[in-house]
Parts: sequence; C-alpha cells; structure tokens
Amino acid sequence: MPRAAAERRPFGRIELALYAVTVFAWSTSWIALRNQLGVVAPEVSLVWRFLLAAVLMFGWVAARGLPLAFPVRIHGRFALMGLLMFSTNFALFYHGGQHLASGLLSVVFSLTSVFNLLLGFAIDGTRPGPRALAGALLGSAGVALLFWPEIHGQTFDPEAALGLGLCAAGTLCFCLGNQVSGRVQAAGVPVLSANAWGMAYGTLFLTVAAVARGATFTVEPNATYLVSLVWLSVVSSVVAFWAYLNLLGRIGAGRAGYATVLFPVFALIISTLFEGYRWSLPALAGLALVACGNVLVLRRR
Repeated sequence: MPRAAAERRPFGRIELALYAVTVFAWSTSWIALRNQLGVVAPEVSLVWRFLLAAVLMFGWVAARGLPLAFPVRIHGRFALMGLLMFSTNFALFYHGGQHLASGLLSVVFSLTSVFNLLLGFAIDGTRPGPRALAGALLGSAGVALLFWPEIHGQTFDPEAALGLGLCAAGTLCFCLGNQVSGRVQAAGVPVLSANAWGMAYGTLFLTVAAVARGATFTVEPNATYLVSLVWLSVVSSVVAFWAYLNLLGRIGAGRAGYATVLFPVFALIISTLFEGYRWSLPALAGLALVACGNVLVLRRR
C-alpha cells in the first residue's frame, strides 16, 4: 500500500491488535536485554538472538507458503534492513544498556517518532508543520530532563552520557531501517519474508563484528540469560517485528510510531519494580514531555 494511502487508513480492530502486541512485546524487551549483559559479548548474544529468530521466521514463512526467492536488487534492501534494523541498531543499544537502566533505554527509543519526522523531511521532502516541530522539541526536552541528574553539574556521569549517545545512534539506525522496510513492502514483498531475510543478513553482520572484536562464542549457562534469550528471540524479535512492520505497512510510519508513546511508561514501571529505578520530579516531568511530544508529532489534527 502506498504510504500516503496507509496514513489515511482507518484504525480498526486489526490495527489495534497489532498495536497492542507491539507495545507489550517491546515494553518487556528492555529488562530482558539488560539480563543479557555482563558475561557474553553483546554481539555474540545478538548472534544467538537473531540466529534463533531467523530460523523461526524462515520456518514461519515456509509454513505459510510465502515466497523466499527474490531478485538481487531486493536482497540488497534485505541486507540494508539487516544492517540497520537487525544488527547495528541492537548492537548500539546493547552497548548503551551497559550504562543505563532498562527503562531509560526505552525512553531514548521513543524518539523514533521525532527521528521519523526528520528523516521524512530529509529523504522525502515532507515538511513538518508547527505542531510536529513543537512535539519534536518537547520530546527532546523530555529526554534531557530524564537524564538531567546523570549528565549535569557535580553528579555528571560520563557513562550515562555515553549510553545516551549510543542509544540515540541506535534509534536513528532503526528509523533508517523503517524507511527501507517501507520501500520493501511497497515492492510487494511480504513482511514475514522480508523479516526472515533481514534477520539472516543481520546475523551475518553481527557474526562478522563479533569475530572482528575477537569475541568468544559462548552462552551464559543460567536460567536468567537463557529465558531472556528465548524471550528476545521469539517475542521481542519474531512477534514484535511482525506486528510492528505489519502496522507500519497498514497505517504508515507516523501512526505506527504511537507505540513509542506507551511502552516507555511500562518499561520504566518494570525497571522500577525489578531494577530499583528511582523516580524524581525531573524524571516525571521528562516522561510527560516525551509522551506529549510524541502525541503532537504523531497526531494528524
């Protein structure tokens, strides 16, 4: 479906279900991501994650009888999806996650709507209106408030600043991948087929990166790591990307980005319960600004 038509499509039951699945899967993914860090190199954990996810996705494609053979030019787009959405994006977040609480990772990722707005202008020439610009400013100010205690004054924490920068770069990679995915779907490629190949190429890129860094291909033999790995592979990768990219194709990147308004709230609640994340007045104000900014960016009127 052309993107202009997708943006005008009504938000029905199917879209609502896809939206709910996306929010749930990604709200719970950040704490699972944090459970992957520590012993195994981030790139290696991601190899296991997307290797398992790619195998499951190819099996799903075969069971549905969907096509797997595509022209070389389409494979070029699959490889670009793999580089942006299924490897670089996650590698940056895994490294950033070594310095930040899991809930804060989701807040940075919520800038997806702002980055989509800027990329739409840079790539497609879509000029943002005053409401969207105001939303972008509010969202950016909200993230700054959330990180204010860590990156300002006498309590300056360079690790928090590094984590913020890495996660912001990862979000930009994800949004660039959105642009590629939209063009793949516009070419008539089923979402499941595109995801399967994208994850396969992403696994290949991650393997090369892990070898280049001299990482050891091991698995941490405990329940926390293994359960998190399965959750991230099945729920947060296969199910979440299937739901999100379907949503992207049905209603466009702008409205699909509404998911980024809600899941930071749930992710921070999870972080509060399991990681002892401490709320402050600047954090509460920042989260409110991020949510309001996203709504302003994404609302059509």
